[in-house]
This record gives sequence, C-alpha cells and structure tokens, in this order.
Amino acid sequence: MKKILLAVVSISIAAFAYAKSSATDSTALVLQQCKISAEAVSTLKGLRYGNTSIRKDVSTLINQSLKTPENRELAQKTLNLMVDDRVSDVRTLEGKYCS
Repeated sequence: MKKILLAVVSISIAAFAYAKSSATDSTALVLQQCKISAEAVSTLKGLRYGNTSIRKDVSTLINQSLKTPENRELAQKTLNLMVDDRVSDVRTLEGKYCS
C-alpha cells in the first residue's frame, strides 16, 4: 500500500511540475505528459494495479496537466494503448508511444 501511495504521489508531483497556466499546451508539455503517463503506467503495472484503475488515475493527471481538448483526447488514446500493451517497461512504452 505504501508503494502505491508513493508512486501516485511521485507521479502527481511530476505532472504538476510540468503543468502550465496558459490556455494552450506546448509541444514540450505534451511530450512530457506522454513520458509521465508511460512512467505511471509502468509503475502501476509493476504494482499489479488493475487496468481500469490505471486508466482512471492517469487520466486525472492528463486532465489536470493538459488544457487543450485535442491534446487531452490524444493523450487519453495514447494512455489506452499503453495500458493495453503487454509491455510494462517504461523505456519501451516511451519509445513506442512518445516519439
């Protein structure tokens, strides 16, 4: 339980660190959000978190970090692909979905 809380808190802090207050999202922010999502998915899969819980928790981070609806939608689609992928290694997920 402590590992799960630590993982969620760490990921949340990283997501808030990259959030901007402007009405649009920079390309760097979108890329960083993808990397944060990959890290979150990898960590939560390693903790044997359920796919539905992963989607819910990481979606919350995406919605808090990205302001443009198109970017949110794209990030959500990417998140779903990451969660459905059998791979759980963060570098592999980043390579497949964040490039």
